[in-house]
Amino acid sequence: MRRTFDAELTQLGGDLAAMGGLVEHAIDRAGTALLAGDLQLAESVIADDATIDAINRELDERCILLLAQQQPVATDLRIVVSALRMSATLERMGDLARHIAQVARLRYPRQAIPHGLTGTFAEMHDAATRVASRTSVLLRTHDLDVAQEIERDDDLLDALHEDTFTAMLSGGWAGTPQETVDVTLAGRYYERFGDHGVSIARRVTYLVTGDFADDLSGER
Repeated sequence: MRRTFDAELTQLGGDLAAMGGLVEHAIDRAGTALLAGDLQLAESVIADDATIDAINRELDERCILLLAQQQPVATDLRIVVSALRMSATLERMGDLARHIAQVARLRYPRQAIPHGLTGTFAEMHDAATRVASRTSVLLRTHDLDVAQEIERDDDLLDALHEDTFTAMLSGGWAGTPQETVDVTLAGRYYERFGDHGVSIARRVTYLVTGDFADDLSGER
């Protein structure tokens, strides 16, 4: 019985890591679509989000079944409950990638991001892709050094998000009302994506250490 339960827990971890890989692929393609105005790429991200949603539903059902049938306690309970929460967080990260792709699709054949901010959004794209990549690694390895790297990338995303507001509130901003809305939305999606990555990093830290830290880096 215990061997079967351990196998189920291992499978949960593997499925979370696979889900993280899909999120990584989604945010990478979404950012590329946003910067390049690539309609086909944007539509593929939007369509593929259904796969992430389906995995989330399946994981939820399996976790609830494990709770009902095995009635785990202590560490086992912590693993199952954390899997439920991390699955939901990964699903939201997939949604944010889809939202970015939708911004790109709505502005086609134009690019949604005005030329003056493409550099900032390229940096946001790189940082968000690193968050996703490191989240996938973290889910496979539970390496707490990787958790701290996610926190640092989130700090960068926060700073870049602030930079977009600084640019739009400056006297030299010449963007149209639609460009202003698109920059505001896309910047917020990236900022929230980083926050969700940190949420997973802190959840894994809790699994490893038993402590749920408010700040992994100790620098804020």
